[in-house]
Amino acid sequence: MGNVSENVAGSPAAAAVEWLTMPDLVEVLDEPLGRVRRLIDEHYLVGSRRTGTFAVPAVFIVDGRPLSSLRGTIIVLQDAGFTDDELIDWLLADEESLGRSPIDALLAGHKSAVRRLARTLA
Repeated sequence: MGNVSENVAGSPAAAAVEWLTMPDLVEVLDEPLGRVRRLIDEHYLVGSRRTGTFAVPAVFIVDGRPLSSLRGTIIVLQDAGFTDDELIDWLLADEESLGRSPIDALLAGHKSAVRRLARTLA
């Protein structure tokens, strides 16, 4: 797996995570490239092209699948006007009201709290 964090880091939190390129995603998800692209198009995953190389934070993948609570959260943030880069930064950064980063809260099963907070950002 490639770690391209230096290529896509936009915030300190984004710089601290491992990033997966499209070939990495094909391998990790064990899906053909077309299916991986569809997962991105349908907002099951979100990535960044900050410096030209498209990549997705590895933390968005759990047990070889996109984190199930991520899609709805991505949609809420996009509806609030966030760009993909902004929503990735928000998900990865520590959020005082959650006591951790939103992605860590999602991984711990607290999607309602994360989405409630995301809705207030609109």
